Amino acid sequence: MQYGKGEASVTALSGIDLEVNVGELVAVMGASGSGKSTLLTIAGGLTTPTAGEVVVGGTYLSTLPAKGIAQLRRRTLGFVFQDFNLVPSLTALENVTLPLELDGWRGVKARSAGHDALRAVELDERADAYPDDLSGGQQQRVAIARAVVGPRRLILADEPTGALDSTTGELVMRMLRRRIDAGAGGILVTHDPRHAAWADRIVFLRDGRITDGTRRETPEQLLVGGGRHV
Repeated sequence: MQYGKGEASVTALSGIDLEVNVGELVAVMGASGSGKSTLLTIAGGLTTPTAGEVVVGGTYLSTLPAKGIAQLRRRTLGFVFQDFNLVPSLTALENVTLPLELDGWRGVKARSAGHDALRAVELDERADAYPDDLSGGQQQRVAIARAVVGPRRLILADEPTGALDSTTGELVMRMLRRRIDAGAGGILVTHDPRHAAWADRIVFLRDGRITDGTRRETPEQLLVGGGRHV
């Protein structure tokens, strides 16, 4: 993945070949500027790589129009960010059900799925609360519920515990791990070795390249990204 042209070009990622399987959480670690967040945005279809391919659940993202990629993000991908990205004018439940409603789910069905997702993160009793009435840890749990609601199969988390205290961070990691074990794949960007320890595999990035890591083969391949320059 390159930004800019000619002498001003910067290579953010190079030679990345990464597979994530159902039931597997992969932690990505590295110094600031090593390409961790770029890797997530490419995996989630938010950024188009300058070369190489990204394949999610057997679908090549390069073959999809913009509308198709947006649909895939709503139905298959879940994003969790450090700053939560909740809509302040919506309740916790409305924030969780928003992607479902945008995808055409009817109100009753969407609310039922939303309550199930909030219950999974132990927050269903705050379904009617607005983000400003929730603690930081509760807001992050709502963000996780939104990321996993419906048939999401790949969860992408960018420093989801960075703004939380250690106790709340451990709770958030437990919730994320539970969703992965229930039948999803996940990529976690983190600087914290304690949170990386929740992963099945750790990948280290340096200057846009994978420098170290371990691989565990599992039957179903969920995400494949490869190429000379991704």
